[in-house]
Amino acid sequence: MSVDDETRDRLAASLYDALQTGNPIARPTETHDLTIEDAYAIQSSFIDRRLEDGATVVGHKIGLTSEGIQDQLGVSEPDFGRLLDTMFVDGRTIPSEDLIAPRIEPEVGFFIGNDLEPPVSYLDVLAATEFVVPVLEVIDSRVRDWDIRIQDTIADNASSALYLTGETRRDVDDVDLSLEGVKLYRNGTLEASGVGAAVLEHPARSVAWLANTLADLDETLEAGQFILSGSLTPAVDVDSGDVLTVEFASIGTLTTRVE
Repeated sequence: MSVDDETRDRLAASLYDALQTGNPIARPTETHDLTIEDAYAIQSSFIDRRLEDGATVVGHKIGLTSEGIQDQLGVSEPDFGRLLDTMFVDGRTIPSEDLIAPRIEPEVGFFIGNDLEPPVSYLDVLAATEFVVPVLEVIDSRVRDWDIRIQDTIADNASSALYLTGETRRDVDDVDLSLEGVKLYRNGTLEASGVGAAVLEHPARSVAWLANTLADLDETLEAGQFILSGSLTPAVDVDSGDVLTVEFASIGTLTTRVE
């Protein structure tokens, strides 16, 4: 059963306060029977507060793209959050003082060069993509101990925090993203590895899912937007002082330090 607008707004305020103070909250679904619709409405209210602080929406991030994490949360499709300009890390140092329980994920980032009008296929996404870049996303949860259900992470803007991009830009015609491999190192130790097919069989399929899902909300993926298509590996916990390196087989590498 859906909750009322006042409850949605109150839950969004709680998530926003957790973001501002660094003090996580109990998961919203602990006390409320939220629908997916509720969760996205809470997300929108949460994002509105950040826009009032001066942030700008620059794209989207997609989560829950692997079969394993979908099984873990008992869902059959991904989720999405809004990507803000204030999430971009300009440099090679991740500021951790405002994070609660950060984790990292290597992803393929898509710069969209043309509007995508539904119905959208992965081939449409490739045709509309200006270029792709390697991405290291920092996810975080304003929900205590990552004790989340699907509705909780959606409400929390898909557990987004920060992201970095590599300097290499690759044309999608030059690489098979379904076969694109990646290795994730922490302090010189290989922590995770994966391949593009882990993201809905092809990262562009993830972007196509987003475009078609947004259509139900009367939204469109537009030229100029940047999309994080989902992690090729399981998330890895990080701490202050860690040095992280992501090595993609074809699209580039990037290294950063958590401070």
